[in-house]
Amino acid sequence: MPPPTAPAAAAAGAGESGLSPMIKSAIQGIAIFFAMQFVMNQFMGKKEATITATDSSGKAVTVPANTGEIPPFHARPDSLADGATYNPLPQRIAPMWPLDTPLDLTIAISPTFVMEPLAKIPKERRVVEEMGFRYGDYNENRVIDTEFDVPKEVQNNGTLWAHFYIAITGSKMDPATPGYDPSRAYHFVHPLTQYITQKKIVKTKNLLAAADENEVEEEEVPTGPIINSHYHPNFTFAFIPDAGVMTFPTVQPAVRQYVHLEATGARDATGQNGWYYPVLFVNTFWQLKTHMTTLNSTVTRLPLHIDLKNLANWKFTILSSMDEGAKQSARNAANGITSAGGGDGSEFEMIKEVLLDTNPYLLGTTVIVSIFHMLFEMLAFKSDISHYRNKKNNVGISVRSILGNVFMQAVIFLYLLDNNENTSWMILFSQGMGILLEFWKITTVVNVRIRPADSIIPYRIAFEDKHTLSETEEKTKEYDAVAFKYLYMIAVPLLLAYAAYSLYYDTHKSWYSFVITTLVGSVYAYGFLMMVPSLYINYRLKSVAHMAGRAMTYKFLNTFIDDLFAFTIKMPTLHRLATLRDDVIFFVYLYQSWKYKVDYTRVNEFGQGGDEEEVEEKMANKPLSSPAGADASVGVGAKEVDEAVAKVTGVEKGGATKRK
Repeated sequence: MPPPTAPAAAAAGAGESGLSPMIKSAIQGIAIFFAMQFVMNQFMGKKEATITATDSSGKAVTVPANTGEIPPFHARPDSLADGATYNPLPQRIAPMWPLDTPLDLTIAISPTFVMEPLAKIPKERRVVEEMGFRYGDYNENRVIDTEFDVPKEVQNNGTLWAHFYIAITGSKMDPATPGYDPSRAYHFVHPLTQYITQKKIVKTKNLLAAADENEVEEEEVPTGPIINSHYHPNFTFAFIPDAGVMTFPTVQPAVRQYVHLEATGARDATGQNGWYYPVLFVNTFWQLKTHMTTLNSTVTRLPLHIDLKNLANWKFTILSSMDEGAKQSARNAANGITSAGGGDGSEFEMIKEVLLDTNPYLLGTTVIVSIFHMLFEMLAFKSDISHYRNKKNNVGISVRSILGNVFMQAVIFLYLLDNNENTSWMILFSQGMGILLEFWKITTVVNVRIRPADSIIPYRIAFEDKHTLSETEEKTKEYDAVAFKYLYMIAVPLLLAYAAYSLYYDTHKSWYSFVITTLVGSVYAYGFLMMVPSLYINYRLKSVAHMAGRAMTYKFLNTFIDDLFAFTIKMPTLHRLATLRDDVIFFVYLYQSWKYKVDYTRVNEFGQGGDEEEVEEKMANKPLSSPAGADASVGVGAKEVDEAVAKVTGVEKGGATKRK
């Protein structure tokens, strides 16, 4: 039995089927992303924000409509207005070229960001040469597949740069060529490789091996993080035709890196506003780290797949911001800086993997049920707390199960701390809250006291009954002890066998790590057994009235949702089968509920139940009052009682309405 991952272990502690909180957060993030995309597409995706203007030759052209007071670039003034001052940094910038303009695009790769004359670049390094691409036509989509030789500088952990030469069709593209017009062409450079920090490799050893066997010559380890250049073969280059007017000083950095100002520094009549070239988004959003190639001396030739198209501005803003945020989290983690949300960006990678590798119909279903999952989690939490707050006795409660849950939650928390390089603080916080909730449950059923002890440790923690137990409560305590006796007979040998196997065959960081990993592996594998004592108590009491029916229903509904997630996300087949184990417990509980029927609208024999219990209690405690003019003296006979009731309610005995 291999030890579980940290997220998987965290899920086991939650009493569910093995779905990690990180995976659930990823699925919930997918739901939010798609909901936001759908809403914005409905309100923004179908609008044509264009106007017709006149260029310098008097020809009508189509430009974005939201240029405000900034004139089209071709209709810019020759000089500033009287009293206007020139601002080197434009405040507001408008699109420069008209929509539907045919564009020529050439992309050349280079080991340096220094621009070379296009004529001197070898043809094999010019990986893209597209002509007549229709700027602003969302139906325009071109696919380019090619290969290129990797420069030696890039093989030595260098950066592979892409030089973009973009011009209106028929114009000169090379800035080094005489007659080059910067109003009709522009050039910029962007890296095609990413520097990714290698994750720290934890050194482990076999604890039973002799000391001399574990002593090997260790290579000199760099003090800082190891950063290598990585390459992904798939790119999407997208023009953004509807970016409109921007307030340049306040444009977010993720977007600004793709905005290129008009090269001559032209301004409108106020001297404050300028123009920008068409935005070309180098989209690396869908590039997964698992699909990247580490560049070294063995990599001599690489493939390149490019999708060239137009993209809506709102999609560009979302994708660029999310992608830059994930990269920044990875950079912060490499430098030892904790991000606001914790983690190193791997959670975002998980979201992208789910989006790319999952059937769209199954993914759509998962997005919908994830919303119900969040709802059921909140309802289960509320019902569980309400159940223990209102419970008046210990009938049917397995105190040992609650203590066992505290122990398992604590083990998982220690395991997450032991593997904190792969765990975000959000998961640690949720796990800590789960421990506190289980501790609170204990205080509702027993008194936790510190008593003197006749041993090496001077004090001990004692769990004392809150009151003298009734006969049924004594039986519950007895049945709980019997159920756990059989559980011990099954779980302890399995735990010892797993510990011996892990100690003999596996490697660990330390003895402490071995103990925590062994315990959490057992919790992950056998955690569902903690529900068995409650089912045994139900069977012996022949009742389920003492159970928190609503909370259990919400939890098991979430279990079924987790099962759906388990078949959505890639994982081993045996793990998928393991997610179905909690369902067995639920079906046994359903059978018991059918066999030991309970009317939950009435208070049961254990003093619980009643949907309107709180309302009835308020009515019972309400002071008696009589309407104005009513007789305060009432006889004790049955006839007198009926007459008094009729005066107050206006209803005769038998149900007829009294007419005045």
